[in-house]
Amino acid sequence: MNTRRKFLQQTLLGSLAVGNADFLFNQADWSEKTDKNAFPAVISTWAPNIKANVAAWQVLAAGGYALDAVEAGVRVPEADPNDTSVGYGGFPDRDGHVTLDACIMDEKGMAGCVTFLQQIMHAVSVARRVMEKTPHVILSGEGALQFALSQGFVKENLLTEKAKKALEEWRVESKYKPIINIERHDTIGMLALDTQRRLCGACSTSGAAFKMHGRVGDSPVIGAGLFVDNEVGAAVCTGLGELVLRTLGSFLVVEEMRRGAHPQKAVETAVKRIVKKYPVQSEEAQVAFVALDRKGRHGAYSIHPGFNYALYQQGENRVIEAGSLFEK
Repeated sequence: MNTRRKFLQQTLLGSLAVGNADFLFNQADWSEKTDKNAFPAVISTWAPNIKANVAAWQVLAAGGYALDAVEAGVRVPEADPNDTSVGYGGFPDRDGHVTLDACIMDEKGMAGCVTFLQQIMHAVSVARRVMEKTPHVILSGEGALQFALSQGFVKENLLTEKAKKALEEWRVESKYKPIINIERHDTIGMLALDTQRRLCGACSTSGAAFKMHGRVGDSPVIGAGLFVDNEVGAAVCTGLGELVLRTLGSFLVVEEMRRGAHPQKAVETAVKRIVKKYPVQSEEAQVAFVALDRKGRHGAYSIHPGFNYALYQQGENRVIEAGSLFEK
């Protein structure tokens, strides 16, 4: 492990100095075609969310609002029982409870969040109601549930048989250890830019599988899992939330864009910041960011290989393999 740690630290220093040249060249080449008027656009974390992009694009293509687009998109995996990291079918905590975190943020800087929400499938829609119907930003636990019910949401059992079985298998040894890219999906983070150049974003997750009861990650925390500034751009992330919470990664990405960085450079800076501050934890943890600016330019980057994302832009919906700080 010491040898590997030394290798990772050396790799980090080299990457900080020269960057990932091959990926940057490919990104820049693609960006030349999309730097001007490349909107509407929608980008989401992980390949399976190409389906979520379709729902979001239907809103954008009709000239609709980016906030409606990200809500519609995120609701797709929230309702999918086969998606074990978001909403219905999400893996439970170690006590057997499916607890959801979500947030949404509009082009005006308004935001709504829910944490530790149970028995409500569409956490992203509850978060939007928090933003639009209350004077608050975050509602949590029983309070979030009460609010959801008052808004007409209905209690549902979110624990599927597949998730129950996974919990029973985990309890044999009861070892909590995040595994990098275990299923090549995780939190859905989505950003959209509509025809009026309004940027909005949303996140939704059932959190780390078999987490301690009560654990909340980065996804519902504005500035950590998601940040939007319509003057500049927006960023969202996926991966081990504790590392993002400690660095306010999405806020950092947007601030780098504010200082003039291309979205690609901005997400690279955020990843490198995490690894520099937490080199030991970064050895076995994945974090990835995607970003979108007001021109429709985008960026994506991760600590380790294996992260991909879905981009719907200029009428084409495709999955792209992101660059990473460390190689295989």
